[in-house]
Amino acid sequence: MTNEHVSFRDVEQVFPARGKQDPVHALGPISFAIRPGEFFSVVGPSGCGKSTMLDVMSGLTRPTRGQVIFEGSPLDGTVPDGIGVVFQEDASFPWLTVWDNVAFGLRRRGVDAAEIRRRVDYALSFMGLAAFTKAYPSQLSGGMRQRVCIARTLVMQPRLILLDEPFGALDQQTRLLMGDELLRLWRETGATIMLITHALDEANLLSDRIGVMSARPGTFISIVETGWAKDRDSTLAELPEFGAVSSRLWALLRSESMRAMGQHAASRSSLAGKAA
Repeated sequence: MTNEHVSFRDVEQVFPARGKQDPVHALGPISFAIRPGEFFSVVGPSGCGKSTMLDVMSGLTRPTRGQVIFEGSPLDGTVPDGIGVVFQEDASFPWLTVWDNVAFGLRRRGVDAAEIRRRVDYALSFMGLAAFTKAYPSQLSGGMRQRVCIARTLVMQPRLILLDEPFGALDQQTRLLMGDELLRLWRETGATIMLITHALDEANLLSDRIGVMSARPGTFISIVETGWAKDRDSTLAELPEFGAVSSRLWALLRSESMRAMGQHAASRSSLAGKAA
């Protein structure tokens, strides 16, 4: 088996000029690989191309230059079987019950009804939602709605799970508990996971390795190995070693975050000048 589950090879993403806006070189060139079964997180300043990287890795966006290789084959501009994506926004369907939300993708794929029931019941039980199968999303908390979205991804049995700030709208305590659930899912499924997050402690807790990105155009300035055991949970945050890794991440990011703030200010000034 190759030691690369998914890899970027000299990937760049440039968005063309629109209206009064100049072209935006959002990402790269960037080359890296994620190992099979690894939990890999990406942190970086706002606007550095983190979400663009996830869109390219999922196949939702075709890169301007370079290639993304998934399980030995280049992506062709579509999301292949084997990749599941969970976004920050609540993507549950408000008109469907929890059970039907989770079954939605399987039904579209034409999976046998008995197999749908087996997978959906297992995923809802695994995510602690078995008592809410007939509830609608509006009746659930934000954390529970994200569990529904994760369960909907889980039933598709992805080998690579991409998470774009899935807990960004949740309070800190709920984020820690959801992190424990995510680690349990990762261990029990054996899936490879890539997480995009702004929260350094979240990346620290969940990850085997953490890619630290520069200001735009985003590239990796460092990839940090955490060294945590696979059976970790949120009690890890109590250890002084945990604080040392978080401090290292901030030391790497501080100057890049200041540079990104300067880019945002310059962009606003340029747009104001063109509008004048």
